[in-house]
Amino acid sequence: MESFARKNDSAVSSCLWVGTGLGMVIILSLNLPASDDLRQSDPVMVSPSGTVLTLKGAVLTFACLDCMGTLTHQPYEVWRDPHSADDGDKTRKRKLVMHSPSSSQDMGDHQFAVICSEKQAKIFSLPSQTCLYVHNITETSFLLRADVVTLCNSVCLACFCANGHIMTLSLPSLRPLLDINYLPVTDMRIARTFCFTNEGQALYLSSPTEIQRLTYSQEMCDNLQDMLGDLFTPVETPEAQNRGFLKGLFGGSGQAFDREELFGEATAGKASRSLAQHIPGSGGIEGVRGAAGGVIGDLTRARIALDERGQKLGELDERTASMMASAEAFSKHAHEVMLKYKDKKWYQF
Repeated sequence: MESFARKNDSAVSSCLWVGTGLGMVIILSLNLPASDDLRQSDPVMVSPSGTVLTLKGAVLTFACLDCMGTLTHQPYEVWRDPHSADDGDKTRKRKLVMHSPSSSQDMGDHQFAVICSEKQAKIFSLPSQTCLYVHNITETSFLLRADVVTLCNSVCLACFCANGHIMTLSLPSLRPLLDINYLPVTDMRIARTFCFTNEGQALYLSSPTEIQRLTYSQEMCDNLQDMLGDLFTPVETPEAQNRGFLKGLFGGSGQAFDREELFGEATAGKASRSLAQHIPGSGGIEGVRGAAGGVIGDLTRARIALDERGQKLGELDERTASMMASAEAFSKHAHEVMLKYKDKKWYQF
């Protein structure tokens, strides 16, 4: 961001703020080439500024406020490929957009640096690097997410704690505005995806395919019904267009016609005697259905009788096989008895 890298700096410059897991904040100075032509060839010079700030806990987020307490946006430039075919002959110049009013000499060289860690938040005055405000957010738990957001035309620090509390602090005074127990973190998906947005809203993934949206602003809650969208917009059915003769002859989809309208006597006159004519029966649809039902009933009864006959034939085959097996066993025993008493005399019985 554009800020003061050292205590003796009189103007803001491009800086890289680095926060570590041990609560150390290091500011690195970035020396960017002034013109676009040199930017393509000269490298970016990165040098340590010697500024080191300390906090309790791992650093989560940074933000920069101007002397009026307004959030300053990071400067950026829109990158376009110089070799793209969409550019054509028109030359596009990339311009560095500065949103921060603190870069102007009229506003004065004064900023507030907001640094939040897992345990506490600090406000530093730049370029003097004086710690103006300190707030110990939690002692028994730790923060999972912290963001500097806009709420009701002001800026605040929104925090989500691991014990499920959502807290907001005013900036730059770090005065507690809200502390409410929302949701204990039982799923790591919530801890990884929770984020705050502007106007008192927050989002997180409640499941792999569902996004949970919540608000901690009463104004946003009152206007929630007006913000809901409609699934579709009702539109009246347009009137059917007149079908022209050429459109019906050379193109377009088919059109349904009545048989009586095409071939009836009212349109074509009385038909010849040799022409087949449809004569409906007395029974109509119900008669046809009744006849079909009778035929189906007869077929069903015949099939049942055939199944019973087949079952009886199967039982007869089983009985015949059983009788044959009994006869064979009887013949075998009779032959054994005959062999046993064949050579014996009458007096040996």
